[in-house]
Amino acid sequence: MSFKLFCTRAIASHIGVGSRIGFDATSSLWLKAGYATKTINLTSTTYPNTHRNPDFAKVSNSDVLFFRSIVGDNQVLTDDLDAYNEDWMRKYKGQSKVVLKPKTTEQISQLLRYCNQHKLAVVPQGGNTGLVGGSVPVFDEIVISIANMNKVRSFDEASGMFKADAGVILENADGYLAEHDHIFPLDLGAKGSCFIGGNVATNAGGLRLLRYGSLHGSVLGLEAVLPDGTIYDSMHSLRKDNTGYDLKQLFIGSEGTIGIITGVSILCPARPKSVNVAFLGLESYEQVQETFKKARNELCEVLSAFEFMDRGSQVFASRFLKMAHPLSPDDENEVPEYPFYVLIEVAGSKKEHDDEKLESFLESVMEDGTVADGVVSQDESQLRTLWKWRESVSEASTIDGGVYKYDVSLPLPKMYSLVETVRKQLGERQLMSQEDTGMPVVDAIGYGHVGDGNLHLNVCVREYNKKVETALEPFVYEQVQKERGSISAEHGLGFQKKHYIQYSKSPVEIQMIKDLKKHYDPNGIMNPYKYI
Repeated sequence: MSFKLFCTRAIASHIGVGSRIGFDATSSLWLKAGYATKTINLTSTTYPNTHRNPDFAKVSNSDVLFFRSIVGDNQVLTDDLDAYNEDWMRKYKGQSKVVLKPKTTEQISQLLRYCNQHKLAVVPQGGNTGLVGGSVPVFDEIVISIANMNKVRSFDEASGMFKADAGVILENADGYLAEHDHIFPLDLGAKGSCFIGGNVATNAGGLRLLRYGSLHGSVLGLEAVLPDGTIYDSMHSLRKDNTGYDLKQLFIGSEGTIGIITGVSILCPARPKSVNVAFLGLESYEQVQETFKKARNELCEVLSAFEFMDRGSQVFASRFLKMAHPLSPDDENEVPEYPFYVLIEVAGSKKEHDDEKLESFLESVMEDGTVADGVVSQDESQLRTLWKWRESVSEASTIDGGVYKYDVSLPLPKMYSLVETVRKQLGERQLMSQEDTGMPVVDAIGYGHVGDGNLHLNVCVREYNKKVETALEPFVYEQVQKERGSISAEHGLGFQKKHYIQYSKSPVEIQMIKDLKKHYDPNGIMNPYKYI
């Protein structure tokens, strides 16, 4: 295939026009035919060995009256709480009877102080887009939602320092920054519904960590409320401060276990003036690695994302999106037989220079046979649509009923072997078949961020099934441990991975985490039954 055809292949007539995709975990997923009515078992029923802590009090009428006195009657919810009790994947369901929606940090301080004094367990909740059951109750914990704390506080164009409430939706934050020619240094498929406070609390990685690094580096300061109501404030946002421990780091990735993040100060880079995307088909995972190696060497400073997907993930995306695949524009129902696909994004300040670098790179990998096929976006609409074929995979994985999600870090050469090993495990146990609807598992697919060694292993199921879970856990984590990887690259631990942290952390590290938790939350009221 010549580069000229590769570069100019027309896909405009086969792709939709619209904004960058951002899935709302509380709407579009739930509206799938037959899925909205799916019964979700209580977490306590599904996991009977998890018991409610008898030290925790139960919410009384006098407690509710106090809450109303702090946040107002309309911000204390006691009816129709399924959206707060159920997680994004509809796998976990708690039994909370009360949801509180404070509007200020001071209100959260008063609420936590009261809950701590009365030993009322609490679950902080942002956009509830988490994937490990960390943002919903297990039993009757009080949900404190930060949805009403959604204001931008300030932005300094000279330094790029952005300050906002923790309840600002990620997409809204990025939209605000776009008006000032800057970009939020994090991008997720769930950007239309996740909150920046939740992103920080889970140390979300996202699609452009390759370019902008992790939140541990870009977050300059935080405001958070400790379990006893104390307000921690490091929102001064100095880029250099070598006086003592960098305490904000304790909250990044803490998943609401030692406090509730209420404000975020983050360094935001200038927005690229030129962005382009190439979508490629490859014959092997070894060629994926070789393409990444060449991309780093030849695209250098303009490389902003390098995502890989296996064919299975594209089949699910095709069923979900119901549009022609970019590499098969003449057949809406066909996904080409390439075993792997790669999405490369370049972003810079000068379009001619950036396009020339991308063109030169693509000529090179096409001519030497590393890449078999591909398309390049010709305008912003096509760019957005090409991204859909990567970003839709997470939601598409649930199309048959549910999904077991594993988010792991592995050495790059070993990343995809985990998918193959899991497929073999499920096949040997006669649990997986794409054709036989009597089997619980449809397929095991893999995709992820090659630039940071992050694999998303999705085991797509027709139903959540204990036999499947037993086949997967701790098997998946054992395989990760063998390669000295991490059982959680960016989703966190939550409820799902609480009992498996030892596969990534040493006994010394685990004890230090427990000591920190006990010091800051001696009553254990913050997001109990999770994390550690």
